[in-house]
Amino acid sequence: MTTIGLTLGPVLFNWNADRLTDFYARVADEVDVDRVHVGEVVCGKRMPFTDKVWPAVIERLQAAGKEVVLSTLALPYNPRERQSVRDICDMGVLTEINDVTALPALSGRPFLVGPFVNVYNEGAARFLAMRGGVGICAPVELPLASVTTIAGLCPDVAFELFAFGRLPLALSGRCYHARIHGLHKDSCQFICDRDPDGLAVDTLDGQKFLAVNGIQTMSHGVTAFCPTAEEARAAGLARLRLSPHTFDMTAVAATFRRRLAGAIDRAEAHAALKALGLPGELVDGFTRGVAGSALAESA
Repeated sequence: MTTIGLTLGPVLFNWNADRLTDFYARVADEVDVDRVHVGEVVCGKRMPFTDKVWPAVIERLQAAGKEVVLSTLALPYNPRERQSVRDICDMGVLTEINDVTALPALSGRPFLVGPFVNVYNEGAARFLAMRGGVGICAPVELPLASVTTIAGLCPDVAFELFAFGRLPLALSGRCYHARIHGLHKDSCQFICDRDPDGLAVDTLDGQKFLAVNGIQTMSHGVTAFCPTAEEARAAGLARLRLSPHTFDMTAVAATFRRRLAGAIDRAEAHAALKALGLPGELVDGFTRGVAGSALAESA
């Protein structure tokens, strides 16, 4: 019977080189996932500070038996950033694209498609598969029923669902963090590093609403889609993605492994996750086809 894989997605936040090195050392030694994505996805300005850590991180993860995937920028906007995407595609390591402008650089080589690419129907999935796409992490707002339908019509593609973490909703040409602190984007002072799990944003009447991460808008809540392996297979899924945060990702992965194995029920999985000190409430609305901020069901 096909095993449901666990993926650790790329770090979406502005973590410095030391923090990234320490985090991935722990991932290599302790976190029970079989695939790990590395690389900057959100803001190309961060890349000069973190690019130097990736060779050693990749070597450490591979030595620990993890499959490593290089994730690319989701909004490359200048020649340097577009060249960085081409360089990553040419490194000979399985690459995840988060923007379709990367397709020419892949030259037909196998690649993965990240949740920032708008794959909303089987036509889009087939288009990418014909060009070498072997796996697709569905957009986070796509209902599970729709993912199941697309997966059923594209049996040669391995579908993955963003199963845990603050949801990446949108990217902007403006930097929210810089604006909040009275700075311009070009002189942002990398102020987003003050909020390593994102900065919560409330409405004017105090309602928990969203989170921001530099140029990125995220959910305030933390999604938690916790199926058994049988349920995941029935939904057409091959993998579940866990998004890195500063709290105990070893415990997160262990909880998902136990749930996949049927050792705990959904309520127990949710209780274990809530105990980790999450930055927001557990949510699961998008997977159920309702408002994304709807609280996760416990049964």
